[in-house]
Amino acid sequence: MTYRSLLVLLDHDPLCAARTRAAMQLAARLDCHLGGVAPTGLIDLPLSPGAASSLMDLAALAWDTLRDRAEEATQTFRDACRAAGVKSFEAVVDECEAAPSLVRHAHCSDLTIVTQADPGAAGHRAAQDLIEQVVLYSARPTLVLPYAGRFDTVGGNVMVAWDDSREAARAVSDALPMLQHAAQVQVVAWNEAGDGPALAPRLDALHRWLMWHGVKADVRVETSDIGIADAMLSRASDLGADLIVMGSYGHARWTERVLGGATRGLLATMTVPVLMSH
Repeated sequence: MTYRSLLVLLDHDPLCAARTRAAMQLAARLDCHLGGVAPTGLIDLPLSPGAASSLMDLAALAWDTLRDRAEEATQTFRDACRAAGVKSFEAVVDECEAAPSLVRHAHCSDLTIVTQADPGAAGHRAAQDLIEQVVLYSARPTLVLPYAGRFDTVGGNVMVAWDDSREAARAVSDALPMLQHAAQVQVVAWNEAGDGPALAPRLDALHRWLMWHGVKADVRVETSDIGIADAMLSRASDLGADLIVMGSYGHARWTERVLGGATRGLLATMTVPVLMSH
């Protein structure tokens, strides 16, 4: 199993340059194609029958501006890929809102790369909403980069957060290309409500499965008296991990997205890149 195509979000966010750099480095290390998508967003103008003509002119001007900005983002991406010597890359402008655009393009990609929302930036709530939608609705795994810090290496030292759930199993399977390239893999499970003894044999089964796929991993069960998200980040720091692999939990209830506590906690407080699968 290997990744053959990565997808990265292109926009005018100050974090886009770091996201693009991380995506290019990962594409080079995994020897795969890198695609960028620049969603234009959509125009939402108020309905006013008496001003229909002027609104149409305004909409046309606004639409041209949105498309021009998306074209600029794709050109910046192409220039960066050429300068970095990326073997295979492409960039497209998509006349769509960002979240559905990423989810749709992810269908024909192996991994989608986005950035955690910066709580100090304007539009933080919209950026956070975008990440949550992509994580919850994407058919492919999502790599979320922290908004702060520089990550020249992603996936050299990996920590897998394991709870024997369907989501965790999906995440480990989706992350196999990263795990097979990693120098070190640590699988950690946490006791909750006395489930430690039951997790031990399942960890042994996971250990064997990873070995069959060429991944050497250390496995352990730990006990923590803090929240699971904080426990994950604390252990990742102790291990010097540069990537956390975990299942993401949540469901769509009518039009409301409901994320699990650990998933929402990691998305808010992450300090290292996290690969999530739902």
